Amino acid sequence: MKRLVYRLSKRLKQVNYWLIARAAMAAIWLLRCLPPDSALNFADRVARKLGPLTSRHRIALDNLRHAYPDLSEEERQSIALDMWGNMARLGAEYIFLDRLFDFDPQMPSNGRVEVIGVERFLRLRDENKPHILFTAHLGNFELLPVGAASFGLDVAVLFRPPNNPYIADYIFSTRHSAMGQLLASTPGVAFALSRVLERGGNIGALVDQKFHRGIRARFFGRECETSPLLPKLARQYECDVYPARCIRLPGNRFRLELMEKIELPRDAAGTIDVKASAQLLNDIVEGWVRETPGQWMWFHQRWKIGKRNPKKR
Repeated sequence: MKRLVYRLSKRLKQVNYWLIARAAMAAIWLLRCLPPDSALNFADRVARKLGPLTSRHRIALDNLRHAYPDLSEEERQSIALDMWGNMARLGAEYIFLDRLFDFDPQMPSNGRVEVIGVERFLRLRDENKPHILFTAHLGNFELLPVGAASFGLDVAVLFRPPNNPYIADYIFSTRHSAMGQLLASTPGVAFALSRVLERGGNIGALVDQKFHRGIRARFFGRECETSPLLPKLARQYECDVYPARCIRLPGNRFRLELMEKIELPRDAAGTIDVKASAQLLNDIVEGWVRETPGQWMWFHQRWKIGKRNPKKR
């Protein structure tokens, strides 16, 4: 009986995923019928209406109260609405991903995308050694690997696929055609990333996600769990680490920035200090978020600390 209930529950879950995916595909089809600017602006307006009706909006406001205690409730509401608009634009931009990146080095100011650090993209491309690039859920962060690929810089991108397998398949196919190698964030992915670095390749990853049983670090003054993966890989392969970010600009434009490499903290023996390095990455991302708070995903439970088994410490 229990097996039957389990199988029925699993089948119903798959049906629910399929129905949600069909609805999402229908919305994508409708948006595709519009010019890109009209589609993006429409998605923004709808999200600003619907986002505040969700439970995630309450999580976002609670996080904003902790991060910005000196702001008024109206100011925090404004940031949350900007966040919903940014999220809707990000989703709609998947549809037009192949048309959005139009950077032309001969006319760098004429397109939707401007790039800061072109010389660094080219330098990393020509260096015969591994590199680690990191970013955060800011602006349209998906454009960063597209930009790297346009400069001939191959980057294996670590990503977390959606729980819905039908939507995951769509996103993977969309990303793969524009970004190159993608590595799903699943058990064992550290070995795949290691193989890339061993071959002298480059990897890119988001570092602002909650990581269950990760390193205890601080973000906006609050304790959180942070992944130690990138600092551990940097320590093992002694490779340079570069921050990169995308900022959304008015008029459906974007600024991509590849910054100069950072020096990770080291211990007395000269080895990269993993915990201090994880904190440094948090500090860099916090600085970015403070510059454009409406472009970050405040609705995640970034500061929720998971329970730990004392026997496994």
